[in-house]
Amino acid sequence: MATKWLRGCVRVLPLVLRGTRRWGLLFGAVLVGIVLGAVGSAHGQPQAQQAYRIKVDAVAYYLPGKTALGVPVRMGVVAVDPRLIPLGTRLHVPGYGPSLAADVGTAIKGRIIDLWFPTTAEARDWGRRSVTITVYR
Repeated sequence: MATKWLRGCVRVLPLVLRGTRRWGLLFGAVLVGIVLGAVGSAHGQPQAQQAYRIKVDAVAYYLPGKTALGVPVRMGVVAVDPRLIPLGTRLHVPGYGPSLAADVGTAIKGRIIDLWFPTTAEARDWGRRSVTITVYR
């Protein structure tokens, strides 16, 4: 078996040893299948996002500034308990729309979320509601 020595202490084996050429093609085909399988299904369709639903109390708030992720507050920004819903998670809140879990709050414990609104009047109109949200992983 032919080997090469680099700088006297590291031994490097050649890429293809005797008798392994046929396994190299099979191994390459398996790797390509794994990579393509991670990108989409066998029919070329993207894999569906796994989602789950959870019932929470949604409380409206209005405060200017930035979120815990450093994103400026805007419509669609939601404060969550990161032990329940990780920061950066996409959500859908009925009556509010698509959202991003981008903030935390001192009063946000467990199944309570805060929804940001652009004015205090809109926040008061929402108030506090029990809603079933969809969480996308």
